[in-house]
Amino acid sequence: MPADIVISARGLAKHYGPVRAVDGIDLDVHRGEVYGFLGRNGSGKTTTIRLLLGLIRPTDGEVTVLGARIKPGVQSVFARVGYLVETATSYPNLTVRENLDIQRRLTGAPPRAIDETIILLRLDRYADRRAGQLSLGNKQRLALARALLNQPEALILDEPVNGLDPAGIVEIRKLLRRLADERGVTVFLSSHILSEIAQLADRIGIIHEGLIVEDLSREDLHERSRRCLIVGVSDARRAAALLDRQLGITGAEHTPEGVLHVFEGRERAAEIARLLVTSGLDVTQLCLAEEDLEDYFMRLTGGAA
Repeated sequence: MPADIVISARGLAKHYGPVRAVDGIDLDVHRGEVYGFLGRNGSGKTTTIRLLLGLIRPTDGEVTVLGARIKPGVQSVFARVGYLVETATSYPNLTVRENLDIQRRLTGAPPRAIDETIILLRLDRYADRRAGQLSLGNKQRLALARALLNQPEALILDEPVNGLDPAGIVEIRKLLRRLADERGVTVFLSSHILSEIAQLADRIGIIHEGLIVEDLSREDLHERSRRCLIVGVSDARRAAALLDRQLGITGAEHTPEGVLHVFEGRERAAEIARLLVTSGLDVTQLCLAEEDLEDYFMRLTGGAA
């Protein structure tokens, strides 16, 4: 395996009776890369993350993290890996500092790491507060602090910004980007906030019904995203018929709100506007648009257009 591949899966599968939660996936995540892992509920996303961490045993295939084959019982490599799976957990009757001290002892991090991580996650005001008394957002910060305490070479994070306010989400995004760029930390993360993944990830994998249906870079996403001319018009159905009959522009889609999406011939915006106006239609909007990650994801996984 190339030295720059930090997380790797080959033929990875997990079946529960007839249910194929993960159905034979391959993936590689490189050193210093932020890999966004997306999937709808029930797609196999969290199962994959649990397999990567050795929390469940695969039905088939194998996982390698930092050169070590992962299977239940393997522990030594996880001194170099930080992780957060599903929900933020802590010992509720212990303080933030005490929770981090337990994590420090488990991972072998030096004592100074506690204060450094508390400051990094802006938990200094809450360092001596019991974890059970923290807000949801600060519980999430504590879980992230535990993941970062040992200065890991790789981070595997499931919904890391869950419960954070908008400012906190931006802060964590910048932190993860800085860790990747300045320290070469490999970040594998899932999130339901697709706009954050679009801004943060170098590469994006989309899992659907247990299979990775797309693995693409940010540049690939731009190339594959559909572009269209959006036309707000008083009668979208009639407008689509006019474009077809008089300009030979086919495949225009219209919405119940009276918006026309023109995919082929979008560069003929002036000609389209002129035709619609001279045909007695009111044009209220005319602009070029491109699919974002959310649009692409929904189209790829069978969601709303």
